[in-house]
Amino acid sequence: MRTTLRLALSAAFILAAIIAGASNVPYLTGRVTDNAEILSASMRQSLAERLKAHEKSTGNQIAVLTIPSLEGESIEEYAETVFKEWKLGQKDKDNGILVIVAPKDRRMRIEVGYGLEGTLPDSMAGSIISNVMTPKFKTGDYNGGIEAGVSAILMVLENGKAAFDSNAGNETKTSFLSGIETPDMPLTEKILFGAFIFGIIGLFTVIGILTPGVGWFLYVFLIPFWAMFPIVVVGTS
Repeated sequence: MRTTLRLALSAAFILAAIIAGASNVPYLTGRVTDNAEILSASMRQSLAERLKAHEKSTGNQIAVLTIPSLEGESIEEYAETVFKEWKLGQKDKDNGILVIVAPKDRRMRIEVGYGLEGTLPDSMAGSIISNVMTPKFKTGDYNGGIEAGVSAILMVLENGKAAFDSNAGNETKTSFLSGIETPDMPLTEKILFGAFIFGIIGLFTVIGILTPGVGWFLYVFLIPFWAMFPIVVVGTS
């Protein structure tokens, strides 16, 4: 009798846990489920229309979910649970993506189906979160952050490239040769800059040639500068 009672209680606890876990997953009411109420009505409609058009042209199913808090659950586990529960993506292609944001916990994640991981790997998804969404979220612009994140995802999926430049804001471009940095200047300024450097190196070269004795040492010393001159002015690309 006691054994039967224990088994019944255990089964009841397990069933309750399953029901509680399932209740944490919101109903899939559309391509944009804004349970945290951080998006405007016009933004929800705009995003839904863009995601619908993308699905129609590519077959990829993308959904956006916002929830107030994860209630202590990890964003990775929760995103995976919702992704599976909502069955995002075509069954034979697994081409679904879930963008989830929990504003109270300041957590977000882009869960990508296996069929799209080659196009949108975890590293790219992380870059979109860090470089595109987070800066806007820090200013309280959830509309702009989610819209920018979705736009970046669509750009990668449709054009095969990111919709943002991870080096944006840098004033110099780093060369692959010894870390040389080349000025990011218009062609006219590059020509003037090159003429200035050419004049200085040329002057010391002439002095080295015409000066007896140690002058030849100065001439030899300037040879590496002549070799690096085109790279410094024009760049390696």
